[in-house]
Amino acid sequence: MSAIRRETTALGRLAVPIVLANLGTMAMGMVDLMMIGRLNDAQAMAGAAVANTWVHGTLMFAMGVVFGIDPIVTHSHGAGDVRRSALALQRGLVIAGLVSVLVMLLWTFSGEFLSLAGQDEGTVAVGATYTRSQIFSVAPFLLFIALRQYLQGRGVLAPILAVVVVANLANVLFNWALIFGNLGCPALGVRGAGIATGATRVVMLLGLVAVVRFGNLTEGAWVPWSRAAAKLSGLREVLRYGLPTALQMSLEVWAFGCATLMAGTLGDEAVSAHSVVLSLAAMAFMVPMGISAAACTRIGNLLGEGRPERARAASLVAFVMGAGVMSLSAVVLLATGTAIPALFFGDVAEGSLPEVIALAASIIPIAAAFQIFDGIQVVGCGILRGQGQTLPAAAINLIGYWVLALPIGWWMTFRLDMGLRGVWWGLALALSLVAVALVLYVRARGPGCATGAPASLDAKSA
Repeated sequence: MSAIRRETTALGRLAVPIVLANLGTMAMGMVDLMMIGRLNDAQAMAGAAVANTWVHGTLMFAMGVVFGIDPIVTHSHGAGDVRRSALALQRGLVIAGLVSVLVMLLWTFSGEFLSLAGQDEGTVAVGATYTRSQIFSVAPFLLFIALRQYLQGRGVLAPILAVVVVANLANVLFNWALIFGNLGCPALGVRGAGIATGATRVVMLLGLVAVVRFGNLTEGAWVPWSRAAAKLSGLREVLRYGLPTALQMSLEVWAFGCATLMAGTLGDEAVSAHSVVLSLAAMAFMVPMGISAAACTRIGNLLGEGRPERARAASLVAFVMGAGVMSLSAVVLLATGTAIPALFFGDVAEGSLPEVIALAASIIPIAAAFQIFDGIQVVGCGILRGQGQTLPAAAINLIGYWVLALPIGWWMTFRLDMGLRGVWWGLALALSLVAVALVLYVRARGPGCATGAPASLDAKSA
């Protein structure tokens, strides 16, 4: 069997459960929006949409910092270094606890941020309520992420998927009870949606901890807690990989966040339509994101084993997989028209909701146009993370999104009067530029190249 075929099989086995878990995680956000949409209140939908810009933007930075354990866990697992892998998790948990304090502080000032971003007073009030109602779940979520990344880096994936399935069921129940006042609960509307989201994050952490504890999933892969978990050199190593990853993820998510804020200045209907299509694109994005995570794990494991040529074959397979699945996504988006956007709302016969659906349908073809580029760029970031080269992806995102694409998108939106379509053409340009740059970089400096990353990471900090 050729190296390409072997890596296709290996990546497929890793990617499928990760993709399913990612889709399940994203489905929770989709359910929130759909249930809020049933309130038949465009301002409620807009408030939740712009609040999610702040929520996701701050959370993604914190998650990126925790992702600093990825290259350490994957390389050490490939090399059979149990102590180093276990210490990476412990240090990830320490860092998750510390960075959660920062996120909670930022969420406390969500209303002030949304006001500075130019949103109207009613939208700000809704958004601030939605965000503050879920502050209690920040630390549990980031601790869940650290444990998830540890298991993922070791190829232990089924428990993650099982927990996400249970969390989805809990999320539907919590939303149904707290938004609309069922099961004896008060009808809290958007505030109820925020509480439900937070409660679901707590369920995810408790569920994964229970599965790991009672399933003995750390057996043969753990060392007792000690002062080494807080050793400064070890924490610095996690941050050395995690901070550039956090920057790369933040640059991307805030580019989309700025697009949402630009849409918000175009009115409640525009930002609601934008939020619907962005949710669809984000759901599709979960598939190549899962392939990216699988590539990170596989490449890190292979480099830890001292097999850089196989890692290079895995990177090629991952790129093809990412582009392939997003080609199918583009076809699906184009074929659905208004059918999927209409699912986000209840009775559309009244008010401004038919206009929201029409606006959403008008930008779906643009979202379809950038699907392949979106798949390629996220896979490229996963490949570099598996190598331990997290800084180049951050630099590419900075130039592609912020130096070039966002200013052009702003110009098309407000100077050429293209409205919401201008926002989305700016996003399409950003993704295409970043994708091309990442492919070229991986080709020149990726696994197996003479100028690429070393086969294993420095273990001195353990």
